[in-house]
Amino acid sequence: MKIGAQLYTVRDFCKTPEGLAESLARVAEIGYTTVQVSGTCTYDPEWLNGELKKNGLECVITHISGERIAKEPEIVAREHNAFGCKYVGLGHYAFGDETDAVEKFASLYLPAAKTLKANGKYFMYHNHNGEFRKLGGKLILQSLIELLPAEYMGITFDTYWAQVAGADPAQWLQKLAGRIPCIHLKDCAYGQKMAVIGEGNINFDRVFEKAEAGGTEYMLVEQDDCGGENPFDCLKRSYEYLTACGFH
Repeated sequence: MKIGAQLYTVRDFCKTPEGLAESLARVAEIGYTTVQVSGTCTYDPEWLNGELKKNGLECVITHISGERIAKEPEIVAREHNAFGCKYVGLGHYAFGDETDAVEKFASLYLPAAKTLKANGKYFMYHNHNGEFRKLGGKLILQSLIELLPAEYMGITFDTYWAQVAGADPAQWLQKLAGRIPCIHLKDCAYGQKMAVIGEGNINFDRVFEKAEAGGTEYMLVEQDDCGGENPFDCLKRSYEYLTACGFH
């Protein structure tokens, strides 16, 4: 499994193309070789490809507009081809309280996911803690994986949000085996504080074991809130922890 940086961590530095280019260079300087492009300014796909190559980086997954995924999946696939990215990610969906909320999600995104697959891409959905609440007597995340087959939708599983929801990250990684090519590593400290990997209380030894067994290819470090610290410093400490664990 390869480790990477989720650029959402440094989103405040990526509000312009110049800032995004500089951030890619700084992430590469830390030692990361893969990234997720998310929460940045808009960018030209060919331009992004050049900046990635310049820094020896590979973009393995994105988060982009859900509206674009649903309405123009073929164009989205072509854009991802431009910078060599297979995984097309949706970062969030507001399910609401309707009992048929998951069915509505499936009717909106399953056709798009099928089109993405036909064009060589794979649709990935990123969980927060809300997917661990029940609608109609069943966890939203459970309903999602039942309604949308693994061949069409993967889960960008987020360790922190599972922990906050009271779920066992490792247990869910085992449950999601076969549809977790990319996951988010984010630690959880006392008070539900987001933390540098290894500085919180998540049992990452079990996370690594179940992720690898479940087919994970990329583990992307994400820290939405760095508690006032420089997010690049946080990414660096996470990188040092993960490389000490034997990952690169």
